[in-house]
Amino acid sequence: MKSQKVSPKSRPLIIAAFSAIALGALVAVSSSCGDSAEAQAAEPEPTKIVFISGMPSHPSGQHEFRAGVILLSRALNEQSGLPVEVVESHHGWPEDESVFEGASAVIIYSDGNAKHPVNGHEEKMDALVKSGVGMMCMHYGVEVPKGPQGEYFKQWIGGHYEAGFSTNPHWTAEVELNADHPVSNGVPGFTANDEWYYNIRFADPKTATDILTGIPTRERINRYIHWTPGGEKGLGKKQTMLWAVERADGGRGVGFTGGHWHRNWADDDFRRVVLNAIVWTAGMDVPAEGVKSEPVTEAQLNENLDEKKEMVHVKPPSDADLNQPAAEHKDFGWPGMPKKK
Repeated sequence: MKSQKVSPKSRPLIIAAFSAIALGALVAVSSSCGDSAEAQAAEPEPTKIVFISGMPSHPSGQHEFRAGVILLSRALNEQSGLPVEVVESHHGWPEDESVFEGASAVIIYSDGNAKHPVNGHEEKMDALVKSGVGMMCMHYGVEVPKGPQGEYFKQWIGGHYEAGFSTNPHWTAEVELNADHPVSNGVPGFTANDEWYYNIRFADPKTATDILTGIPTRERINRYIHWTPGGEKGLGKKQTMLWAVERADGGRGVGFTGGHWHRNWADDDFRRVVLNAIVWTAGMDVPAEGVKSEPVTEAQLNENLDEKKEMVHVKPPSDADLNQPAAEHKDFGWPGMPKKK
């Protein structure tokens, strides 16, 4: 085949054409790369939150740690619209501690004292906290003995339930929220019957901010369990049931004393303030309207319940729950109470 020669007159036109094509391709590639970079910038790495649920405890429908964690995890992962990655470890401290790698917060919903998941793992938890990882404990999970563990909890989450000092009656609280704190976003206040612990042993000087408060009265208490002088003195006075602390290490800590009755997760405001607290503990900004989640149905309340000898069907909270008759007054008594001489 003969080669074709290009005349000197047409050569500049061809060069110009090729230059235009090359420039267009470069612009397209640059634009594509820019769009890709912008897309990557618009999709931040998800914030990792580790949930630890405690071992099975109490009769069916109470202390349903595993089922409660699954409901909260589902709300965060699938419904909140937030960039989070929730990892669950059920029925105690995770066997593989690599689950904590990259975590921004550890949320513990469990029994306390001798059954607390952190028992024997204090050094690991303390190292996580000192690295800036947030920590939140819920319900019985805020109770540890005074002494070394109590001192840890004062540092980690600002305080703890202390036997003989704190108290744990079942009562209906007309909840007030601290409107100045983001954990309260989108929660106007609500009424819920729960085993609301109060008279918490806070760090001295107090480092925590009160978030959720209520006023216990004899008329509102429908069951006395461990009744203490602190419980008695607290009647008619504002008590703290959810608190938050911003630690010197840069991390955050939260204690929440509700969560005894599994049914309360079907209360939208009850659930929202806890979801807000979890997100805040992880160092995230809480949306102005609060963390979004879908309503919890009666069927969903009854999913994933721990197997107990006698199973109950859990129903959403009702007016009857909120208006239970006052319990007969109980004398002081708690585990380890000194005997009268």
